[in-house]
Amino acid sequence: MKCPYCGFNDSKVVDSRLNETSGVTRRRRECLECGKRFTTFEKVEEIPLTVIKKNGEREPFSRTKLLEGILRALVKRQVDREKAEQIVDDIEGSLRNEFQHEVTSKELGDRVLKVLKEIDKVAYIRFASVYKEFKDLEEFTQELEKLI
Repeated sequence: MKCPYCGFNDSKVVDSRLNETSGVTRRRRECLECGKRFTTFEKVEEIPLTVIKKNGEREPFSRTKLLEGILRALVKRQVDREKAEQIVDDIEGSLRNEFQHEVTSKELGDRVLKVLKEIDKVAYIRFASVYKEFKDLEEFTQELEKLI
């Protein structure tokens, strides 16, 4: 790290602190040339996720959009908002851990359905009815029968 005072290209870390909420690491450094101390802040730069929609268009992954869809499915259910946020965190985290920079809307929807099926079957059906775009009552009934 280049010293802001003398321009020397080496320093030692005196203290490090991780801010859990923002994911930023604060480091107190000391220049090995002039001995002055300075502070740096480090944050991991994440590669943005892209969603490939059904029509082939690409759009940036939106945590808010995914969360809103899940929350709509969970309306008046016994699942709190924190659980919905955890679902979004887990899905986004698994995509990043798998080094996927692009994901189809189908795969994203399937991941949500898989989790909702375990948590709340009514929320699962609500989400599936929008996501799978049932054309008639028969398709809806078939999905219910699979669930039962």
